[in-house]
Amino acid sequence: MTNGHQLRFYNSLGRQIEDFVPSAAVTGMYTCGPTVYAYPHLGNMRAYVFSDTVRRALRWKGITVRHVINITDVGHVVADTDTGEDKLELAAAAERRSVAEIAAFYTGAFFDDLAALNILPAAEYPRASAYVPQMIEFAATLEKRGYTYRLPSGLYFDTARDPRYGQLAQLHAEGQREAARVEQVAGRRRKTDFALWRTEDPGRRRVMRWDSPWGWGAPGWHLECSVMSIALLGPHFDIHTGGIDHRELHHVNEIAQSEAKSAGGAPRLADLTAAGYHPMAFRLFLLGGHYRSQLDFTLTALDAAQATLRRLAARIGPLHPLPAAETLAAAATLQTAQAARPGARAAAALLDGIDAAIAADLSTPRILALLQDALRDPVLTPDGLRTVTAAADALLGLGLATLDPADLEQRRSAADLTAGERDQIEQLVADRIQARQQRDWARADQIRAALDDRGVQVTDTAEGPVWQLR
Repeated sequence: MTNGHQLRFYNSLGRQIEDFVPSAAVTGMYTCGPTVYAYPHLGNMRAYVFSDTVRRALRWKGITVRHVINITDVGHVVADTDTGEDKLELAAAAERRSVAEIAAFYTGAFFDDLAALNILPAAEYPRASAYVPQMIEFAATLEKRGYTYRLPSGLYFDTARDPRYGQLAQLHAEGQREAARVEQVAGRRRKTDFALWRTEDPGRRRVMRWDSPWGWGAPGWHLECSVMSIALLGPHFDIHTGGIDHRELHHVNEIAQSEAKSAGGAPRLADLTAAGYHPMAFRLFLLGGHYRSQLDFTLTALDAAQATLRRLAARIGPLHPLPAAETLAAAATLQTAQAARPGARAAAALLDGIDAAIAADLSTPRILALLQDALRDPVLTPDGLRTVTAAADALLGLGLATLDPADLEQRRSAADLTAGERDQIEQLVADRIQARQQRDWARADQIRAALDDRGVQVTDTAEGPVWQLR
């Protein structure tokens, strides 16, 4: 659907809603991805549902998108600071696995959650570790241009050289000092200055290390996204998304260096599905609030979302098959062309309302309300209702075209198991613990697969593995 209401997004740089006008035939979109040292929690996944909604809005408007989501498998140190150990190295030591195994395992968990939440695949998922040579070259260019200074602990970006530093977070010079990280780095000129390259401490060899003009070490966290986004999308692209927490630090530093060049314990999606909630119920809960609003997650709210999803699936089931996204524009145009008929006129009005809602800074709660209105409207013809439903779902991504109401019923809990079934599961879990202690990772993975076949979700915690039924 290429016409209709002008697409408008909230621009964090100016803190205002603006018309979105693509700068090129293909819109470049970069999303800050996960640091793959632990399972993503529910709060992490909200950012990817939001970026997926942006993708769907652009597709709805006929805009071609090249989307990149990075995978941070090196460089992100503890507490998001420039000091301390790398998160992946700490996780590898804690789980007694290699860094590569840790990265591969938790990257897989991230992809599983993306699929469960019906998030459209990105064009690229670059791994930070694959771009370290380009990061070294990038930092060397900044050094040559006078934007950096060297310390024994590494190469630092001199934020005083950038008069616009902190513009994204809307921090003036004094505010930058107040908001800066508090850890002490010997020789650092300002607390806002950040590491482009972190060298090894004397006598302490890192697990992940590369040689550079500043010594053996690893890249700084902020450097990674600048290099990967430019490498895959070019020096200028239209959309950059990420968690709100990034706006005050990571994205500020990313902008500074790019322009100079030119948790455990938190609930997971698997915990919800193990408790009987459908992944789309969580997605519906997120879409029920505006992406820039604060959401308070409660099981009561999730129960309500699951009940709403169950009603939607039951009402929409008889309408199947729904128009495919590829044919939706033609179907919507037909409804508009036939607007002289009462049913078609009602469908055209609803489609216009959906278009207005997505164009007004991704107003997904309004689209949900319009979908509910459509399902209660006695004037709509079945074809009109199919088109409106497919249009709403193309933007909401709830998978309504294939959602089975039976999948939304409460699932079996551990209390429903027989004593024999429970004993068999406990034995497999114990066998897996032994295999991991013996570093027999192949055997441990085989046991995990056997548990998975039984519908058992195993979560490794600091206190040991915990299992639940899916």
